[in-house]
Amino acid sequence: MIKPVLVVGEALTDVVVSDGHSREHPGGSPMNVSFGLGRLDVPVVFASRLGADDRGRAIERHLRDAGVELEPGLLEGQSTSSATVTLDSSGAAEYDFDVEWSLDVAGLDPQRFDHVHFGSIGAFLEPGAATVRHILAKATESASISFDPNIRPQFLHDHAAAVEATERHLAVSDVVKASDEDVEWLYPGSDLRDAAARWLESGPSLVIITKGSGGSIVVTRSDSFDVPSLTVTVADTIGAGDSFMAGLIDGLASRNLLGASRRAELSRIDRATMTEIVERATLCASITVSRFGANPPTLADLAVARD
Repeated sequence: MIKPVLVVGEALTDVVVSDGHSREHPGGSPMNVSFGLGRLDVPVVFASRLGADDRGRAIERHLRDAGVELEPGLLEGQSTSSATVTLDSSGAAEYDFDVEWSLDVAGLDPQRFDHVHFGSIGAFLEPGAATVRHILAKATESASISFDPNIRPQFLHDHAAAVEATERHLAVSDVVKASDEDVEWLYPGSDLRDAAARWLESGPSLVIITKGSGGSIVVTRSDSFDVPSLTVTVADTIGAGDSFMAGLIDGLASRNLLGASRRAELSRIDRATMTEIVERATLCASITVSRFGANPPTLADLAVARD
């Protein structure tokens, strides 16, 4: 039986403002990753903080529709966090957050998972970030770990502390995916490929830097290469990186490269295999940006897109 993937991090309601109109839908980078995995039929548990309010119930329904298990469930007396997302004429998104991040997962056993994904606000904002670190410490003996910093400067008032936290997270991660904007914020003016290579020295077996329409830089223990993007008409960019991340995890899972026992095999991954995985993750992201909101593909969507 396939063990589920555990995703840990924030869930919130995106209030999307465009052309003077607003609409609400579930959001949050880790939540989007869990939803994307569910859409790809990957067994997944999402550990987060959701209030027992209308927004929390909407996110719960959203996740369950994709087959995602929610841990610990809706919390009475708490409100669900939100983000106001303003879209410009190109569909690019800017965010303004109203977020609280704490986590109570006393009944969760991280060692029952083959893989744990974390990142974004949940990796940096206290007091929840301390709980995330505790989960990772318990999981690392049995699970592989993936990390997406998905930097949100609104929550990172001390740049040096944010860099230190990022590098601490790198040291416990096997797979790292970041955007070029993440790297530029953390290390202004740095070369992306050099930054990826430095990160690899911290412990991961695989580092991918995404560049939007510029494709991706892939760095493994034995190789460094680029994978191009796909040409697509962009509706908006919400959830694109999260959809890529879900596709990446699914691709590694399909090749039996997740889990602590598979670390040696992951460290030896070859270019052909890695290219196939990243191309599929890129397809996931391209389908997502062609739609409004964080609306990642199903397996059926991927099959149609390949035909």
